[in-house]
Amino acid sequence: MSKRHSGSAAVGFGIDLYRQIRAEFEDVRTAAYELALEETRGRLLNDRGRNAGIDAWDLFIGNEARARAYASEELLEHWAAHPRITVTAYEQQVLERHLYEAGVAA
Repeated sequence: MSKRHSGSAAVGFGIDLYRQIRAEFEDVRTAAYELALEETRGRLLNDRGRNAGIDAWDLFIGNEARARAYASEELLEHWAAHPRITVTAYEQQVLERHLYEAGVAA
């Protein structure tokens, strides 16, 4: 196998792994959203978020400051007990787990 071909395989593997991690994150995000919805009795947005037409689902991804700006007090309390995880943090956790399992990281 040439270096060029093996590089293509590595890129393909990387893309597949990225897609797998993103799909796993969506499962994590869905579970977090559903738990928050249940525990807050549907009170996910504050008045500012409702008035701005924010989709509560979007509070579970992306910028922390934005999420907190539009989150209800109930959701902020929920996040204190069940920390909000971003896709970037999830990707880092998965990478660290893979490195640990491979014996590369402690």
